[in-house]
Parts: sequence; C-alpha cells; structure tokens
Amino acid sequence: MSQSVVLDKEAAPTVGGRLRGHPWLTLLTVAVGVMMVALDGTVVAIANPAIAKDLNASPSDIQWVTSGYLLALAVFLITAGKIGDRFGHKTTFLVGAVGFAATSAAIGFAGSIQQVILFRVLQGLFGALLQPAALGLLRGAFPADKLNMAIGIWGGVIGASTAAGPIVGGLLVEHVNWESVFYINIPVGIIALVLGLLVLKDVRAENAAKSFDIPGIVLLSGAMFMLVWGIIKAPTWGWGDPTTLLFLGGALLALVFFALWQKYAKEPLIPLSLFRSVPLSAGTLLMVLMAFAFFGGIFFVTFYLQNVHGMAPVDAGVHLLPMTGMMIVGAPVAGFLIGKVGPRIPIVGGMVLTTAAMLGMSTLDIHSGNGVMSLWFLLMGLGLSPVMVGATDVIVGNAPLELSGVAGGLQQAAMQVGGSLGTAVLGAVMASKVTGELPGKWQAATGQPLPGGPDGELLKQGAQLGIAPPNVPQGVADAVHSSFVSGMGVAFVVAAVVALAAAGLGLLTRRGVNESGPSVHI
Repeated sequence: MSQSVVLDKEAAPTVGGRLRGHPWLTLLTVAVGVMMVALDGTVVAIANPAIAKDLNASPSDIQWVTSGYLLALAVFLITAGKIGDRFGHKTTFLVGAVGFAATSAAIGFAGSIQQVILFRVLQGLFGALLQPAALGLLRGAFPADKLNMAIGIWGGVIGASTAAGPIVGGLLVEHVNWESVFYINIPVGIIALVLGLLVLKDVRAENAAKSFDIPGIVLLSGAMFMLVWGIIKAPTWGWGDPTTLLFLGGALLALVFFALWQKYAKEPLIPLSLFRSVPLSAGTLLMVLMAFAFFGGIFFVTFYLQNVHGMAPVDAGVHLLPMTGMMIVGAPVAGFLIGKVGPRIPIVGGMVLTTAAMLGMSTLDIHSGNGVMSLWFLLMGLGLSPVMVGATDVIVGNAPLELSGVAGGLQQAAMQVGGSLGTAVLGAVMASKVTGELPGKWQAATGQPLPGGPDGELLKQGAQLGIAPPNVPQGVADAVHSSFVSGMGVAFVVAAVVALAAAGLGLLTRRGVNESGPSVHI
C-alpha cells in the first residue's frame, strides 16, 4: 500500500544533500539517541545504592528513582508517538535527545533525592519522545526490503547498550562517582543532536492528524499510570489489597472509557481500526508476553549472580554477556532472516528457544558453574533476538504510515507493561515459594525454628533477594540461598509457560502490509 508523504523544505536536495535522508546514516543517528535510553535503564540500577548513601535516601525514595522514570516512560509513549506523527519525527527526536541529555545533567547536579526523582520523571518523558520517533524515522528512511535489517541493527544497538549498562555503571560508580553515570549522557546527546541536524529528513504522511485528542490522551495516560503503578506496588500492598484492586480496577475502567471515546473522537489518539489487523494485535500481545517472561525472569538473575554467587556488579554484567552478546549479534541476523522468510517462523522459533532457555534456567542451583549458566544465557539471547525484531516489524509494518509513531509507542508501551507485570507477578510467585521453603531449611541447618516477629520477616525479605545474614555458618547461608534458588526456579517455569503461549501467538503474525516505500512529494 503506497502512502503519500510530505517532506519539510529543508529535505529538498541541496549541494550538501548527500547526508540528509541517507538511510544508513539515519540508522546511525537514531541508534545513538536511543542508546542513551537503553543504557540508562541498566546503569541506574548499579548507581542506586551510592545515590541512597550520598543523599540519605530511604528505600521508598530509591524506588521512586526507578519507578518515576518507568511510569513517565510508560504513560507517555503512545502520546509521544502521536506527537511525532503530528509535528514530524525529526523534531520530536531532536527534542527528546536534547531533553534527555539536559535532564541527565540536572540529575548529576541535584542536591537532594527529591530533585533526583523530579528530573528522573522528566528524563522518562524525554525518553518516551525518542523511542517512537526513532522507529518512525527508520520507517520513512528505509525501503520495505531493508527495513527488517535496519530494525535488527537498531535492536542490536539497544542490546549492546543494555549489556554495557552494568559494566559501565559499575566502573563509573566504583572509580568516579554516581553522578558520572548521568553525565555520560551529555556527550552522547550532543552527538545525537549534531548528527540529527545534519542527517535526519522529516517524513510525514499527508493525512496525519492535525489536532490532538486531549480527552483520549488524559484517559489513556490515566489508565497507564494506574495500571503500571498498581503492578509496581502490588507486591508491597498485596494483590488482594483494596488499594491494589482500586488502581487496577481504575485502570480497566479508564481503558473502557478510552475505547468508547475513540469511537466518537474526530481524530482519535489510537483509531480502533488499527486493531482490525490481526497481525498487529497479535504482535502487540506477543510483545507483552515476551517482556513478561524475559524481564520478569531476568530480574532474579542479577540477584542470583551477586547475592548467591557473591559477584561484584561488574562481574555480574560480564557473566550476562553471553546473553546480551548473542542479542547484539543476533538482532541484525534476525532482521536479514525476517526479510527473506517473513517474521512468523523466526518469531515462533525464537520463542520456543526462549521457552527452552527458561526451563533450563529453572534447573540452576547454588552450585551451578559458569558453563551451564552461560549455555542458558546464550540460548535466551539467541531466542529473543528474532522476537524483538520480528514483533517490532509486525507492529510498525502493519500500521498506516500516518500512525507509525503511534505504532512505535504502542510497541514500546507493550514492552513496558509486560516487563512491569512480569516482574511483579513472578516476584509474587517467588516470594510465596521462598516464604514456604525457608522455615524448613532454616530449621534443618540450625536446629532452631525460624524466628518470629520482625526478625523472621527480615530474614524472609532478605531470602527473597538471595541475601543471607552476615557472619553465619555456610550451612545457614546455603539454606537461605537454596530457598531463593527454589523460588527462582518456580518463577522461571511460569515464565516458560508464558513464553510458550507467546510462541503460539507468533503463528498469527505476518509481514507488514503497509511496508512498501512511500511516494514522496517535496
């Protein structure tokens, strides 16, 4: 299906026009910008303990350093995609890059934890502008037969940045300070800005929306906030707690009203006709389930490596390189393969491999060696690569060009919701298993029952993170660690079931029907 596209005046050929609009230079530019967002997702986790110590922050404050960013990102992604469709993805990308770098600098200069949280929220908003705009720019710059490869390389850059996060963060925190973790985004943002001004060409569909669906934005943003916040807090409040039910019920109600409003809005935020595409709907749900299994399961691996095996953060990052390295290499290869045979076979095959990796990781114990861990990490990276590339291609490629930004936001929002849900649900599964096993293993190791009251609760909470009390005999530490590993095993089995369901959804996907190159009017 050919789309009619309008380019801004500066997109017209000039003497130096060889750079502007060049597909591979466009890919380089958007990869540099999105690299900041991916890097920041894992770097900050390493910096949090140092931030807490330096700014005298409470555990709840530190939770907001992460949750505030996550909430802003998840709530604003689809609206940010609409902004790109309306004002052009180039402008949106440049604003996002500059804003992300500026708020990163502000976090480094912050003198209180409250300021850190505020600027983290703003950072999340600017990060939300970057990601859908990047996909929209790739969609406009590459012909259909090269788009899969471009998305694959883009995914590889995100994988490389995610992998580098714990290593770079650990080195900076250990040898410089926690502020340097955020300052690193400043030169990256400047490079993205310069490249963007020189290279990017703004591509917009003629029939893109000319106004904003304000009621739709309010309803969807409110629904996303209540959903993600309810999921984040459910393990603390309890899944059956009235407050949890209020947030999750409110999210469902807001989504119902949003869907009803979209039927009558003059220019809806997300036209419901978008979901008449079975592949696009399947791709979106597939992204939720994939993120549920991956982010929910991998959440425990960092605690397993650091607390059970006693690794430093940098060492833990190095041990994850078989997985992230395979994602770096596998994403471009997956893009090439999807271009040849379509997304269905690679997606289904990838989720089957991911299922096998999850089941393999459920068998890890406190004495598992590096070889067996690396095997399952490598298999997971190999399985996830075609899924991330293929699902992105299915969602963005099956949306009309004038909604490419919204589709990009939908893809990223699905990943955020799935990751949040997976971490919370599998965390609850994990906690239940650990709480059930720890008393028996504690008594077997010490000859005494697990203490009651606050002391017992502290031991249970520590065991849920794989943390044994200091200065205890090895047998007691093994009891705590084995309880954690037992809970992690059950969580990975649940993740494997979800991954297998995602493989089934992959059968409904197909190559984008709106991927043909645009007819351009200057």
